[in-house]
Amino acid sequence: MRRYDLNSNEAVCRLLALSLVSDGGIDQSEFQAIRDSKVLTQLGISENTLHEVMQGLCDDLLHYTDGIGQLERNEVLIDQLLFEIDEPRLQRTVLRAMLGVVDADGCFADGEAVLISRAMACWQ
Repeated sequence: MRRYDLNSNEAVCRLLALSLVSDGGIDQSEFQAIRDSKVLTQLGISENTLHEVMQGLCDDLLHYTDGIGQLERNEVLIDQLLFEIDEPRLQRTVLRAMLGVVDADGCFADGEAVLISRAMACWQ
């Protein structure tokens, strides 16, 4: 998995992208939840950056795991991605956006539950 600088726009976008794909698919309501949260605007991140990072995440998942199912069982890898955000205020902002994404389609899949529980454990 590629590495991003601590608290970088790319690190934030990867966690948002991971929230989008953690249920095994991407739903338009989940993208809309990111737009509605205004997290990208608030943090000065372009939607294009989110799309580029999402493409990178998907490429990494194809090369380094057996897909989302493999990732949700790899808490060490999830924790590594979460630890790229170490500023508490940014963690809270990102977690709120992630919660909005996983709640957007009205279903709370196993992969989403793992991701959110790891974020809460890592970021306390």
